[in-house]
Amino acid sequence: MVSQISYLLDTNIISELAKPQPNSAVLQQFYVAQHEIAISSIVWHELRFGWLRMPDGQRKQLITKFLHDVVSLIPILDYDAQAAKIHAEIRMQTQKMGNNIPFVDGQIAAIAMAQGLILVTRNTKDFQAIEGLRQINWFTDTIDR
Repeated sequence: MVSQISYLLDTNIISELAKPQPNSAVLQQFYVAQHEIAISSIVWHELRFGWLRMPDGQRKQLITKFLHDVVSLIPILDYDAQAAKIHAEIRMQTQKMGNNIPFVDGQIAAIAMAQGLILVTRNTKDFQAIEGLRQINWFTDTIDR
């Protein structure tokens, strides 16, 4: 078991894993890296808010179980002072390039950069303007071992 965190999962990756039939490539990468992953407090907020908005029913029950059984075991990394500093730099850099990324995407990227992690996201284009951010798309890319 590897105890060092290497990957920060974006909301779209966790959401994929919560599906009744998740993408097989994403699921395989998750199993390979399951002891090396974390989520950000931003992603936790997005997951929790999405869950709170769901109508009661079988789908919400399945998501409740997923959040309890899976997400509760994943470390949650905070948006701290170092991430805030990096986020300000990201916003300035991307604004100069005329590429304003969503605020929460900048926060998630900054947490990954502050912690020296690889961001795992399906939306790689949303983050491509951020200099120095390492990212991988588990839908199309595999972890090198």
